[in-house]
Amino acid sequence: MRPEVQAFVADGTLPGWEASEGEVDRRDQQLGAIARPVTREEAKALVSCFGPDDCYGVAWTLLHLIETGPNPLLTTAPGPDVNEWHQRLYDRAVFGGLLPGI
Repeated sequence: MRPEVQAFVADGTLPGWEASEGEVDRRDQQLGAIARPVTREEAKALVSCFGPDDCYGVAWTLLHLIETGPNPLLTTAPGPDVNEWHQRLYDRAVFGGLLPGI
């Protein structure tokens, strides 16, 4: 796994809306430093980094980065208590024709 991905994953989940502007910018810059496409291993590690909300749009950047890797990453329907971003990844794979519909 590349050092840029390791650094992002090591910093944990994305912060919520209560985060400072500096923290949001720092995490966004970390994502921008990761060259596309990501590997399956990197995508699996990155999927654990979604936080409680969209982190001022940074979660969308993370989702799009994960989608540059081999798809689909999530191949089974998430459970009822899953993070909304995991559900989005799964739904986008279904809507994109990568997985059979429910």
